[in-house]
Amino acid sequence: MNIFVGVVVGLIVLMFLVTAHEFGHFIMARRNGVRVLEFGICFPPRAIAWVKDPKTKKWRKLPRDEWKKPQEGLIFSLNWLPIGGFCQMDGESASDTRKGTFGKASFWAKTKILFGGVAMNWLIAFIIFTVLAWTGMPEFLDNQFTIASDSRVEATPVQITSVAEGSPAEVAGLKSGDYILTIDGNSVSYSSDISDYNELHAGEQVAYEIMRSENKECVKRKECRSGECDCGDSIELDVIPVTLNPKDSEYLLGVTMSTSQALTYSTWSAPIVGAGLTLQLTGETFKGVGIMLGNLISGIASQFSFNAEVREDGQEAISAVGDSISGPVGIIGVLFPTFTAAGPTNLAFLAALISVSLACMNVLPIPALDGGRWLLIAIYKICKKELTKETEEKIVSRAMFVLLALIFIVTILDIVRIAS
Repeated sequence: MNIFVGVVVGLIVLMFLVTAHEFGHFIMARRNGVRVLEFGICFPPRAIAWVKDPKTKKWRKLPRDEWKKPQEGLIFSLNWLPIGGFCQMDGESASDTRKGTFGKASFWAKTKILFGGVAMNWLIAFIIFTVLAWTGMPEFLDNQFTIASDSRVEATPVQITSVAEGSPAEVAGLKSGDYILTIDGNSVSYSSDISDYNELHAGEQVAYEIMRSENKECVKRKECRSGECDCGDSIELDVIPVTLNPKDSEYLLGVTMSTSQALTYSTWSAPIVGAGLTLQLTGETFKGVGIMLGNLISGIASQFSFNAEVREDGQEAISAVGDSISGPVGIIGVLFPTFTAAGPTNLAFLAALISVSLACMNVLPIPALDGGRWLLIAIYKICKKELTKETEEKIVSRAMFVLLALIFIVTILDIVRIAS
């Protein structure tokens, strides 16, 4: 069930991020005088549509028998395939010279339209990171950007989220909501620390130091864990002995636990942290792409070596590239279920990270993507040559074929990884 919920959440988040990207194109197109024929959420086949009358400026539902007929006004549609969205502009070929088309727009207008989606994805990441900086930012990077003078770190101990009926935990008196501070006097930071300790001491009696408190803010403060704080009488520290089940049992302790996590809080610097972290992750993304391409090129080149050891190292480099790439199946089927289970804060961080990745990916000079299409238009403009519709479609379609082939390969690798 958790995996199913994670997959559904993943589809919704990805659909939102891709639709927002297309909305960036939409805004820039409208602002620069380019007519938008249709803006759609999800991909066809079409489920329902409305059209805006250019004269009355009012929306009306578009009957099914008019779907294939050209419309003078903007069409807004909801479609069946939940894989993003689209913004269909009039005359998307750079060679189209009709008034109100993308091709007729100036080079600067084309630049703003093509990179409008990228800017929207960076903006979304900035907003999410700003909110997280205010409400609690998880740490996923070494030297993650923050303003030292306006940040405080709070860590919540591992919390018991459920107790199995008849389990050693229930018999001993552990309850859902209890925070585990230590085991046999050893401090614990993660639920895995507890699981590992239980494995080593299966069948034995261990002592859990428990904090029972409804005051979450108090629980986060280290001084309260020793009972020395001003949170009132609600703080209780108990040492509860528990005899674990033997190793071959269904479970040793019989609880599910949340993962402990340190969160960094900011106040006035939250927007600065949002912008700084967006820039930091953008740099890390481009750095990762560079390392990946370097490993791929060197790995392929090494396969032509006469040295067996060099070829083996090259195969490892190529394998590392495959392991570092995750496609739609890996993102939706693995990452989102994991981050959804970890809570809304971690899920929001993942959404912002993917938004940054979408922005960086679309900047790359691949003709099928925004950055590549802009570069193609720019090269022909510099060379003062006409970019014909046939030439543009040929270059873009071939690049799209290669891109789809790579996505297919990555999808197969994701399925193999999940299955194994």
